Amino acid sequence: MLLEPPVKAEIGIIGGSGLYELPGIQNIREIKVYTPYGAPSDNIIVGELAGRKIAFLARHGKGHKIPPHRVNYRANIWALKTLGVKWVIAVSAVGSLREDYKPGDFVVPDQFIDMTKGYRPHTFFEGGVVAHVGMADPFCNHLRKIILKAAAEFPDIKIHDKGTYVCIEGPRFSTRAESRVWKEVFKADIIGMTLVPEVNLACEAQLCYATIAMVTDYDVWAEKPVTAEEVIKTMNENVNKVKKLLPRIIELLPPQPDERECSCCKCLETAVL
Repeated sequence: MLLEPPVKAEIGIIGGSGLYELPGIQNIREIKVYTPYGAPSDNIIVGELAGRKIAFLARHGKGHKIPPHRVNYRANIWALKTLGVKWVIAVSAVGSLREDYKPGDFVVPDQFIDMTKGYRPHTFFEGGVVAHVGMADPFCNHLRKIILKAAAEFPDIKIHDKGTYVCIEGPRFSTRAESRVWKEVFKADIIGMTLVPEVNLACEAQLCYATIAMVTDYDVWAEKPVTAEEVIKTMNENVNKVKKLLPRIIELLPPQPDERECSCCKCLETAVL
């Protein structure tokens, strides 16, 4: 028998590198959610922000204890779905594969390329029921527009309205040769390690999902020396920006996704065989 969770939330926020907590949340409860796939990355913080019920989950756990290839993505998405979440705003740190996507910029990707190595469970459909979920447009366009609208109100946030995110296995970074392939052959725009399978699973769970990708550095294709000090400085600046951006996004979200602009909430209608 499935038990109803003690609290509900309509908006989920998954915090990536540097974003381990969200200031301003009121009426906080810390919830331990049990899933068929084991434990999520951490307990989920449920509360109110900008007048809405939200659930915050640190993707890597508090203190960044879990590397990208060890994140229990299925448990994370299952836990958010269990709490009643309909929208998922995912925040992640990325490297840039183009000159005009500069460290400190934000990107709202519209496509991705999966270069993980198949070690991560990518689906909830492991047998019994077969589903081939369409991912032609993997991100919720409605949510993407709201993020971009909110960001336009902040002069200090430069945000790019599209981009292809190439997701690598990690935890190592790319070689120079690999980085040139992502840039010159694949024509990708940003690179990271956590989008896949999070986006796949959110789609299967019929959640409206979009990513705010925060550029911390140029990937090694640029052959520019990047120090850890520079990356940390940029990351901290990015996190401060996203902390003030998220409440405005939440304020702009309607009670329900707009089905005219979003296929996320209906993706299983034509997927299950």
